[in-house]
Amino acid sequence: MSEKSALFMARTTRFHEFARSLTTTLGVEVSLATPDSPTAAHDFDLLILDSDGIRSDRIDQIAKWLDDRGGVPMLVIVDDEALGTLRLPNHAHADFVCPTATPNELKARAQRLMGEEETVTADDVLNIDNLEINLATYQVTLDNEPIDLTLMEYSLLSFLATHPNRAYSREVLLHRVWGFEYCGGTRTVDVHIRRIRSKVGPQIAAHITTVRGVGYLFKD
Repeated sequence: MSEKSALFMARTTRFHEFARSLTTTLGVEVSLATPDSPTAAHDFDLLILDSDGIRSDRIDQIAKWLDDRGGVPMLVIVDDEALGTLRLPNHAHADFVCPTATPNELKARAQRLMGEEETVTADDVLNIDNLEINLATYQVTLDNEPIDLTLMEYSLLSFLATHPNRAYSREVLLHRVWGFEYCGGTRTVDVHIRRIRSKVGPQIAAHITTVRGVGYLFKD
């Protein structure tokens, strides 16, 4: 019997074989459940949630349910095309992984969430005025209050903030943040910048400078 156990929750059976394989790859006992019937008969150390077909508000409810169970960590499986709208709950132990992740990546993320604590170093935390970006946990706070950013909003903000005082074109930002596979137009960068500015407030928004004819620059 494994010392650790995981609950795999999904609306479909598309990853059931994958879930069962975790007994071997992670050395954990795996049970199956659905988001509509989440009750587990026993305690578990990790929830692995396939987010396909699950609304973001339902994911928030599941996160609260985990908090009531003592703060069980959650690893969310999200399809590549849904990354732009993914919102990880403001949950101390939540992470995401794509279905295309290697077994080693999945193992590393799951082990980290299951209590093999990593020390968050000063290099993992970026402070700009009253904004804090935790690069280890993907969390952003403003005046110690969490900001609700999508994954792509977080990725764009953190990229610019960790590469200050250098102008990046929209094309380069699409390549560096969205990746090779993104097929949309550069206008999406402007849309995400506008959303970020509205969420971080005027003081932080002033750091994000539009460089006419080029793109954007983050002033430190």
